[in-house]
Amino acid sequence: MKIRYKHQRFQAEATKCVSDVFQGQPKHDGSRTFLNKFGALSFDGFGNLPLVLDNESICENVRGIQMAEGLKPVEHLEGDGRTFTIEMETGTGKTYTYIKTMYELNARYGWSKFVIVVPSIAIREGVFKSFESMAEHFAGEYGKRMQYFIYNSKQLAKIDAFASDNGIHVMIINTQAFNASLNEDKNKEGRAGDSAARIIFSRRDEFGSRKPIDILAKTNPILIIDEPQSVLGTDKSNATRKGIKLFNPLFTLLYSATHREIFNQVYRLDAIDAYNKKLVKKIEVRSVHQVGSTATNGYVYLDEIVISKGNPQARLGFDVKTTSGTRQTIRLVNEGFDLKEQSGGLQEYADNFKVERIDGLTNTVHFLNGLTLHPGEVVGSVNEEILRRNQIRETIKTHLERERQLFARGIKVLSLFFIDDVDSYRIYDKDNVEKGKFAKMFEEEYQRALQEFMPTFTDASYTRFLSDPKHAPENIHDGYFSIDKKGKSVESKNKEGENEERGFDLIMKDKERLLSQSCPVRFIFSHSALKEGWDNPNVFQICTLKDTSNEIKKRQEVGRGMRLCVNDKGERQDADVLGDHVFDTNILTVIASESYDDFAKKLQTDMAEACANRPAVVTATLFADQLAQTQDGHSIKITTEQAVELH
Repeated sequence: MKIRYKHQRFQAEATKCVSDVFQGQPKHDGSRTFLNKFGALSFDGFGNLPLVLDNESICENVRGIQMAEGLKPVEHLEGDGRTFTIEMETGTGKTYTYIKTMYELNARYGWSKFVIVVPSIAIREGVFKSFESMAEHFAGEYGKRMQYFIYNSKQLAKIDAFASDNGIHVMIINTQAFNASLNEDKNKEGRAGDSAARIIFSRRDEFGSRKPIDILAKTNPILIIDEPQSVLGTDKSNATRKGIKLFNPLFTLLYSATHREIFNQVYRLDAIDAYNKKLVKKIEVRSVHQVGSTATNGYVYLDEIVISKGNPQARLGFDVKTTSGTRQTIRLVNEGFDLKEQSGGLQEYADNFKVERIDGLTNTVHFLNGLTLHPGEVVGSVNEEILRRNQIRETIKTHLERERQLFARGIKVLSLFFIDDVDSYRIYDKDNVEKGKFAKMFEEEYQRALQEFMPTFTDASYTRFLSDPKHAPENIHDGYFSIDKKGKSVESKNKEGENEERGFDLIMKDKERLLSQSCPVRFIFSHSALKEGWDNPNVFQICTLKDTSNEIKKRQEVGRGMRLCVNDKGERQDADVLGDHVFDTNILTVIASESYDDFAKKLQTDMAEACANRPAVVTATLFADQLAQTQDGHSIKITTEQAVELH
């Protein structure tokens, strides 16, 4: 299955804003640079022609763009004067946008050399996959193909091809390779430095006695930094920032949803814009968390309130006495249900643990002892393992319900679990690989959920799908994270980075296969380090099986599932297809290990920080220096006096 790409207005607007920064720059078809080996005049390659515009002209262009886009205009170019910021909310097609921008810069000005810097192998693989997936789309639109490759110090011929051809060429490099390769201090004569760094900084016989870094620099590439808040870091003098200068970039473009530093911003599509334009999923939160005292109460978990034709019922989890001790069970109960009696007489439930009222309006269960529970709340002697099991169960239940709704429309549903400890999912010992506790919990709870919910499903084709042996519990989940180099399945000679590459194969490189029902995997377990760079349009549930005190920002967390979904034909289910019903289909459910209020407050805080530059109160300054259209179609800049009058 291939994802189908189409023209979207906001992506074209972002591309135009970047291209307009250089309005007035003459176009040079087949722009060339004479790259000299030892000062000779022999032709050696093509590069980007330099900017002929001065800072004043570029600044005026930037100010005009900012005023048209509702951004605060700069008084003068910020930073080095050659760095420009593009803000795009997660899930809106950032990679697509900067690929389109590269094509447009080539069409308008003839520039053809680009270097993309990313912060991790995960993002690098995701970007490379996007280039592969979008190649036909852009070739059809622009009538030419880009040549692209991932930097590898063992494949210097690709650098030579990058420089020696006049077509559009792109090199993708992650910061791990970047920092190691461009640290000159490690590569002084007599010092044991990084082999890749020695190669890129030294004259190579196999490379015509040239330094690879010199060849790259002489092309004056346009530098695109994907997730600059991670690439650049906070240290203004770190190796990455120093290394970037060695590329001798013509200019630099920063693309992210969460910028730490903003220089000469020319486009903004933030979280508010993305939601209002129906470009991302709607978020809902279901919480599983502990309330009340653990010392005096027996274990009780409210799974859900069930509204049927009769009186509302509640699905409760509690302990029951067995011949070998106690075990947990979940039952669908009515008002009057007595936990002490139904548990086999357990004394933990002696204190009036009898269901007094099941309230469908307030979505609560009330007990005679005064206890009130909302869905997802747990009381009693509860350890972390119980909470995680309940989270897994809630995720499976939500997944099955969403899957049942979308199955006939050919939309595959995926669920993503974040974990902190790889061993909790997969254990590598000396001789084999074993399932961790979360893998075992998942299979147990999935089997239990099928037994409970399948009799209620009326779609015969969906029940056949669930009953198919290839969709057995052990086949429908998998883990994606870098394999520890100490693991038995990894050869000791392999580097950790190489291990990581293998770990991301399906989730990164085979994203489209993961979208197909022919691939049985529907539940994904991943390390929390996969916080940016990877997403899949058909992730509908995200569950965090980890300590909330150490978790990444909520906005990054939910960002893995914010893209609008696609069907089995690769068609994006957006407003063009669904109209005003986009959010009926595109819902991202987060199963959180904290209360809804706590989660919502943290997410809102993250959003508020991200949208800090957006005016919250309408004042006169909001209108000052903005462009307005007169009745005869002319553009004018609103003065301070006019702004006061408008306000």
